[in-house]
Amino acid sequence: MDLLRFTTAGSVDDGKSTLIGRLLYDSKSIFEDQLEAMAESSRKKGDENMNLALLTDGLKAEREQGITIDVAYRYFATPKRKFIIADTPGHIQYTRNMVTGASTANLAIILIDARKGVIEQTKRHSFIANLLRIQHLVVAVNKMDLVDYDQEVYDRIVEDYKAFASRLGNVVDITPIPISALNGDNVVDRSNKMPWYEGVSLLYHLENVYVGGDENHVQARFPVQWVIRPQSAKHHDFRGFAGRVAGGVFKPNDKVTVMPSGFTTRIKAIYRDEHERSQAFSPESVTITLQDEIDVSRGDMLVKANNPPNQSQNIEAMLCWFSNSKLSSRGKFIIRHTTKETKAIVSELVYKVDINTLNKEEEVNTLSLNEIGRVKIRTASPLFFDSYDKNRQTGSFILVDPGTNETVAAGMIV
Repeated sequence: MDLLRFTTAGSVDDGKSTLIGRLLYDSKSIFEDQLEAMAESSRKKGDENMNLALLTDGLKAEREQGITIDVAYRYFATPKRKFIIADTPGHIQYTRNMVTGASTANLAIILIDARKGVIEQTKRHSFIANLLRIQHLVVAVNKMDLVDYDQEVYDRIVEDYKAFASRLGNVVDITPIPISALNGDNVVDRSNKMPWYEGVSLLYHLENVYVGGDENHVQARFPVQWVIRPQSAKHHDFRGFAGRVAGGVFKPNDKVTVMPSGFTTRIKAIYRDEHERSQAFSPESVTITLQDEIDVSRGDMLVKANNPPNQSQNIEAMLCWFSNSKLSSRGKFIIRHTTKETKAIVSELVYKVDINTLNKEEEVNTLSLNEIGRVKIRTASPLFFDSYDKNRQTGSFILVDPGTNETVAAGMIV
């Protein structure tokens, strides 16, 4: 059974947490004690119906204000597929939380209030989803019950959104669905209140959307995370390299190059859970042994010689700033890219993006909390990378403040 990671995005009070609660409730993925606790909390707050948003809004501040602040992850499964949901906040001051939650998602559900239509926050979240290379979008026009399930309202919103989305470069498909998260219309089951809608329910689409093509199975990349030397009688001479395949397919006897040394060898065997495998592909975690004794350590990368990654100490990237302290000119950081760690400086801020209008602001010299911009970075030692739009694993990194060990930014290599 395969896994789909998806995130919710949208403006404040569009119903993101309620939608996830309804999805879990109607698919019978909530335990009895959770239902009882939600019902009791709803009664204490004086809600007319059970507040399904309480299932993901667990922080005290979230429950008091009725908003999402932090990212909440929920897991559930149907007979067809396993799911990991990231419920992300809609407020502009929590942009960094949305970037974090959406960074591993295959699909994003963009919620739009049927009464408000496409607004600035809708565009902002769609821009971030596009920036993070989420190729599949579901435009969930929520609260259709508050507009009397009017088809004209739905059609107008879908038309407006598609006109905006034509400017997004990474989106492969957009699926619009009219729903009512509060009442469950078109969430798990098709609703009879919108006979004009001929599409599928949200859960059916999540179960059947094809995301296998999102992984890069062409450019073979294996960042080494750990060298395994058991030093036991059973495995006296064993020397394997553990890590997660970041792209491509590896098989025994494949010719590989070790970066940065440039030595070439062949794969002797591939192991997973102590069993030999005939191949390994992204995103599997495996152990690889080599036919020759070559010095390989954490931070090195095994690649196929016919399609090597870029190798440079200078990179350009889109950067989302996470810290309360502003990005300073030529600030010094630790960059963590795949399994490699080295020193780096931000040598230039090329421009800042106004994430409400998508306009580029040039001649700026700093980034503040939650702001996104394009930067040039110089590293102390070379990185082995691909552009983010080709490989999300080898095209992403984080910046860490060496003094406080705080993660101050996340970057996507251009």
